[in-house]
Amino acid sequence: MLKNISNLGDAALYCDFGSKINKEINLNVIKYFKKLQQKNLKEITNITPSYNKLIISYDLSIINFKSLKEKIENITIKESEVLDSKIIKIPICLDEEFSLDINRLSEKLNMDKEKIIKSFLNKDYFCYMTGFIAGMPFLGDLETSIRLQRLETPRVKVPKGSVGITEQFCNIYTFESPGGWNIIGNTPTKIFDKLNENNPIKINPGDNVSFYKISKNEYLKLNE
Repeated sequence: MLKNISNLGDAALYCDFGSKINKEINLNVIKYFKKLQQKNLKEITNITPSYNKLIISYDLSIINFKSLKEKIENITIKESEVLDSKIIKIPICLDEEFSLDINRLSEKLNMDKEKIIKSFLNKDYFCYMTGFIAGMPFLGDLETSIRLQRLETPRVKVPKGSVGITEQFCNIYTFESPGGWNIIGNTPTKIFDKLNENNPIKINPGDNVSFYKISKNEYLKLNE
């Protein structure tokens, strides 16, 4: 559970849940994150979850560090508490024009391309956090057989919708962006929709995600 709460700058708290990166610890982070969201405290201005930390920004004109720390310490989280999470299916086109690093993956992993793709598709992924660019989900955990380090030289531009893998994680680029992840395919699904004011982020921390293969023609129709 929550191990320590410390100051982070003038108006933020740093909640530490441990040093490991795994689903069990991240679930605790997300439970605190969602509980604080539900409380909708006016003194809290922003809540940012990560793999094993939670940063809480607050309004100094309303509350101080000590008082907010006490409020957080008094939050009760039951171990048996189940997250209200979604199961989301994401289409992905794995044609080589979208699978920019499939040859690199095959060479570095010493594995047939089809086996890499099969391993990737036959897995359900858990959303640990979102960030880096708006709405980008960080999904775990890849099968150990297809885990690989980042590119030696990051790309200046990674196309929007690209699905990348690196080490134990998978992510989806919600906008064109620099990046060094191994790109295995591309999805036409809008993961972040700024026009949807009520729910702009499709995948949130705690959600479960699976990918299913589509053809290029299906990709183009869905991307119209």
